[in-house]
Amino acid sequence: MRDNSIHARHQRRYQVTTDSRHGLPVADNRLARNFTPTALNQVWASDIPYLWTEEGGLDLAIVLDLFNRDIVGWSLKPQMTADIVTDALIMAWFRKRPAAGLMHHSDRGSQYASHAFQETLKAYGMACVMSRKANCWDNAPTERWFNRFKNERVHGVRYATNAEIKAAAFEYIAVFYNRKRQHSTLGYTSPVQFLGNWISKQKQEKLVP
Repeated sequence: MRDNSIHARHQRRYQVTTDSRHGLPVADNRLARNFTPTALNQVWASDIPYLWTEEGGLDLAIVLDLFNRDIVGWSLKPQMTADIVTDALIMAWFRKRPAAGLMHHSDRGSQYASHAFQETLKAYGMACVMSRKANCWDNAPTERWFNRFKNERVHGVRYATNAEIKAAAFEYIAVFYNRKRQHSTLGYTSPVQFLGNWISKQKQEKLVP
């Protein structure tokens, strides 16, 4: 690394973005850290980090399918209100159209516990599950995703405008991560490659008498 002038990007100090100090109803942690569903659109996980820019920054909400670790929905907004997570969920639903019964996991933040978000889950026939209080390991896959994203696109880079960080997030999610980023959990294939291999296997098994 020294010979080639390569320097590691160091993670910045952790910033708390979850406000669980509210009186809204919360769901039980029925997922119980079972992060390996057996098929597509069985379990989605969500989270929100803050992305700093010289204009003030944006919050990024994502929806991650735990089966192939695909980012199926996302939203960036200057304020972390209920509509940011609702918009990400709506995007995910329109892209994937999952059957009723999907389990949606998140932390206990007020955005996810809000009436607007819970009504959207109900309209889509999704079951709500949440992490235990102050337990980030209950939502570890999204925490790891954000760690990768920030190390690969954020740390060590100064974004002058919110438009720049929005473009960087889109490029990382839609162009690089979902289609090209190799994932150890997926046998070092990308989410798209893993899904394609799984679909091909399903078709072959149906042809076997």
